[in-house]
Amino acid sequence: MKITHVEVHPVGVPAADPPFRWRQGLAGSAPKGDGAVLHIGTDSGAEGVALFARPGAAVMLEDLVERVFRDELIGQDPYQREWLWHRIWELDRIQELPLPAFGLVDVALWDLAARVRDQPVWQLLGGYRTAIPAYASTSTFSTTAEFLDVADQCLKLGYHGIKLHAWGDARKDAELCLALRAHVGADIPLMYDGSAGFDLPDAIYLGRALAEANFLWYEEPMREFSISAYQRLAQSTTVPLLVAETSDGAHMNSADFITAGAATFGVRAGTTLRGGITGAMRTAHLADAYRLRAEVHGSDIPNHHLCMAISNTTYYESLVTSVDVKRERHVDQNGLVQAPQGPGIALPYELEYGKALQSFVETPKY
Repeated sequence: MKITHVEVHPVGVPAADPPFRWRQGLAGSAPKGDGAVLHIGTDSGAEGVALFARPGAAVMLEDLVERVFRDELIGQDPYQREWLWHRIWELDRIQELPLPAFGLVDVALWDLAARVRDQPVWQLLGGYRTAIPAYASTSTFSTTAEFLDVADQCLKLGYHGIKLHAWGDARKDAELCLALRAHVGADIPLMYDGSAGFDLPDAIYLGRALAEANFLWYEEPMREFSISAYQRLAQSTTVPLLVAETSDGAHMNSADFITAGAATFGVRAGTTLRGGITGAMRTAHLADAYRLRAEVHGSDIPNHHLCMAISNTTYYESLVTSVDVKRERHVDQNGLVQAPQGPGIALPYELEYGKALQSFVETPKY
């Protein structure tokens, strides 16, 4: 079997309503959905796809396909995912590929292989579980009262934990985290994501408050450029650190966080920023060797599959963007997410496929 065509299809992606806000200073998700589908086909008729949902996705992906991916992929065996993953790393040396685009080819090739096998990708990866608890990952709301009300709604809907994206003010965020712990009691798992809003002194201040409030993990308080800064943070607070979400280098960079003692809870794994499924699984196995967690980042469909395949992840991340909380459709009344059953990875049914994808009749509805 050989790859014969590599195509890009612009698609409409439903925007979050209201848009997700990460913290003050970061706008969050785009108000208008913008996406593209990478479509890889072969001489046997086997096909695979990967969704790229970012502002300017179609223009960016079309440029990469025209300049880089098509010439590299045409004529290759699509089952040689390992070789092609390494080859893209070679190309990255010159191209400096955007992190969200780096793993798209890998995701599409896993989708293709699983379709041929008539299995969901998580089973092709080996399979570890068939359901996983979800936590509510909040947008940034306006007041402490709104956060507490959202927390009440999330717990009533069955969510198993709550992660805050707060304001990016170390003093205010510390007060919020202490207030949330007092509000929900001692037994609810709580997490905090700083969205890289702090320097080291403020990260230490907030980390000590999170330790006092017994938060499960402390995520990305600083940009992940300086492992030394994270090492100092780990030495200065006892709250467990979840690191290496946005740093370049996938498992290779995660290894340096771990050996520096900066990953005291674990590392992030996910298709979007860790080099596709192959990169995410490498990261998970690396963390497992050190008896650390590899928490899957994000709630898109490839990461849903990863949650079912990675033994050392604990939760599915479900975004909550509104003060009027509704469960994400993957999350059931018990706060669990069930394993996908269709072959491959599947595209979300909300996509406006358009004429460009009408011939791709085997796209399963997720």
